[in-house]
Amino acid sequence: MFKSELTEILQIDYPIIQAPMAGGVTTPELVAAVSNSGGLGSIGAGYMTPEQIRVHIKKVKELTSKPFAINLFVPSKFEVTKSEMESASQNLQSIRTELNVIQDDVEVPIYENMVKTFNEQIKLIIEEKVPVCSFTFGVPSLEVIETLKKNKIIVVGTATTVGEAAEVEKSGMDIVVLQGSEAGGHRGNFMHGDQESLIGLMSLIPQVADQVEIPVIAAGGIMDGRGLMASLCLGAKGVQMGTAFLTCEESGAHQVHKKTILQASEDQTVLTKAVSGKTARGLNNQFIVEAEELQTAFPEFPVQNALTQSIRKAAAQQNKPEYMSLWSGQSPRLAREQTVAELMEKVIFDALNIINTN
Repeated sequence: MFKSELTEILQIDYPIIQAPMAGGVTTPELVAAVSNSGGLGSIGAGYMTPEQIRVHIKKVKELTSKPFAINLFVPSKFEVTKSEMESASQNLQSIRTELNVIQDDVEVPIYENMVKTFNEQIKLIIEEKVPVCSFTFGVPSLEVIETLKKNKIIVVGTATTVGEAAEVEKSGMDIVVLQGSEAGGHRGNFMHGDQESLIGLMSLIPQVADQVEIPVIAAGGIMDGRGLMASLCLGAKGVQMGTAFLTCEESGAHQVHKKTILQASEDQTVLTKAVSGKTARGLNNQFIVEAEELQTAFPEFPVQNALTQSIRKAAAQQNKPEYMSLWSGQSPRLAREQTVAELMEKVIFDALNIINTN
């Protein structure tokens, strides 16, 4: 019923991909549970060291014999001056005081080091024979893509516009994930500005499907069988779901994060650069309000991300959602507290119901 070019390429039963949420959400248990349920689990490895990635991969392999994916951030150059760092850090001091955080000297990320780590991550993924590798925040070099494909690894890109999707296809990647404006977490735009990339998913899918030949995966606000079927009808070959899996029992998201989403409504999510310096969608809270009142422009990612790390860590330890990064898509009312198996079963059951009643 759900067999397609996408399920054939990925060797999965259902066209459902678990979004590779970085920062500890995608535990080996979550990834394996999705794959064991017929979908494609994904390790969000954007912030992981190569050593941490290896541990995660080995654990996932212990828990499933099914295909799974890993996601990396494509490094991009950024500029920041010492005065900008100091000013941004000073603006956060009142929040640190509120949480009793003593700020040590923040190590400014170095682009060359990021590239080196990225290349080490790629090498490790090839060594471990991970079936699928996806990328966010840009398109890796043709050399990286060709090397992965030579090693029989499926390569997936992320796009927010027709132009970006065409660039993903042109680069030789096998599949493109379309991230609509409804999606939670960081925006995956890399060619167009933040405003230009905020295209609703239902508008984006058919426009991209008409322009590219590689399979399209729809992402952004999809939580159930209705979202799956709507996406397939518009030309997508599958869906990628993040927030729906974030509140599952196997997810590594903080319990306060899960609870806040489960109690949230669709009008509580906002787009902000306050947390990391890169536009991301999450539930509005005191941190975002205070940070944006103090500063209109933030240092670029990953600089701002480094500056706010101690705040987010302390807030999590103190169970204070007011100062955590509460990433969420625009459909929190549809989130449920359940196991991955229960979620997958419900999505497929509802999708089949729609097929059988039409």
